[in-house]
Amino acid sequence: QVQLVESGGGLVQAGGSLRLSCAASARTFSRYAMGWFRQAPGKEREFVAAISQSGLMTYYADSVKGRFTISRDNAKNTVFLQMNSLKPEDTAVYYCAASTAGAARAQSLYNYWGQGTQVTVSS
Repeated sequence: QVQLVESGGGLVQAGGSLRLSCAASARTFSRYAMGWFRQAPGKEREFVAAISQSGLMTYYADSVKGRFTISRDNAKNTVFLQMNSLKPEDTAVYYCAASTAGAARAQSLYNYWGQGTQVTVSS
């Protein structure tokens, strides 16, 4: 069982930045690919970014490419999402998730999920 706890969300003005963190309980954290997803009010949860177990491979949704960066620190069991040039449409609850299947866009491939952290971008 893996427990994931997100932090770093908050209220920011458009154009600003936030850095989300996700701390994992697993002692075998490096065996999991990690992903970030988000769910805006009234919308389905969607893929944001994913990173492979080693951190060498990363994937992004087109809507965040060039603005968001996913990274991980396996020594600290933590994955990060640096979000720059934030837009009001980035407002959502952001979730991190762990996958034994490898970095992927499909939510169904993720075995464990955090509770989420709210990000609100004001215009």
